Amino acid sequence: MRGGAWWRHRAPPLTVPGGKLISALDSVSGVTPRSLFKTFALAEVVTWALLITAMIVRGVGATDALVPIAGGVHGFVFLTYCVVTVIVWIDGRWRAGRGILGLALSIIPFATWPFEVLTDRAGLLSRTWRLGRGGEEPGNVLERLLAWVLRHIALAAVILAALVVVVFLVLLRLGPPVG
Repeated sequence: MRGGAWWRHRAPPLTVPGGKLISALDSVSGVTPRSLFKTFALAEVVTWALLITAMIVRGVGATDALVPIAGGVHGFVFLTYCVVTVIVWIDGRWRAGRGILGLALSIIPFATWPFEVLTDRAGLLSRTWRLGRGGEEPGNVLERLLAWVLRHIALAAVILAALVVVVFLVLLRLGPPVG
């Protein structure tokens, strides 16, 4: 590719009727901060339900086989929810207290869903990416990093997924959170 490395290439800006610029992530997949956060907040609730059900099944003596499976799925979704929370926190300029609360509530069964509902009602889950292509200029190092992620979504998704997998495997090697 002329003009530099392929990962530095920028596609031309995309517009919607009315001329508004949108990020590559919005245009390609329809993924917005709101839809991304809602998806993973719900996934966290569902995997909590699966894990608790598996623990009940183990508790009544039916089988132990479900707990490692449900626990693994829940662990992966938990880590991904945390990454998504940080991404939406930075893009949405949440106050630190809300971002920390969003992360902390992920360890309480079913708490991510009411948090998502209240955050959405407060108008803090945007339907567009503030730092995406054509959006605001990033103001600090975290915003610059997120802006790069949003503007190079395919490469960033592979890197973020790989990081989540590595953290997941390290935690899996260390053992379950509760004996």
